[in-house]
Amino acid sequence: VQLQASGGGLVQAGGSLRLSCAASGRPFSNYGVGWFREAPGKEREFVAQISRSGDRTYHADSVKGRFKISRDNDKNTVFLQMNRLKPEDTAVYYCAADERVKTYSTWYRNVNEYNNWGQGTQVTVSS
Repeated sequence: VQLQASGGGLVQAGGSLRLSCAASGRPFSNYGVGWFREAPGKEREFVAQISRSGDRTYHADSVKGRFKISRDNDKNTVFLQMNRLKPEDTAVYYCAADERVKTYSTWYRNVNEYNNWGQGTQVTVSS
């Protein structure tokens, strides 16, 4: 599957953005999808993940209550609604997908568990 992330930009602290991850090539409903971010000088970190059907979601503690992941399988798209943005949310945001069966419950936090990645979209939050 090919992934295309979009929706990033420059926003003031307290503002909102909605990121999109559009998929093509294979049935998107076969894939669990995650969002990760990478700030300059830091490792890529988990932000949120959604199950294949959308019935389960997980969010990092740092974004819980501010960000919400969702998906529309009919449109082959996963969204990340980001509200009350903070300067520390500044990063390149990546979406990732994987269809393999997983063997442990917290796999979704591990970058190595995803074998399909989008190109990233820059989010910059000014103070």
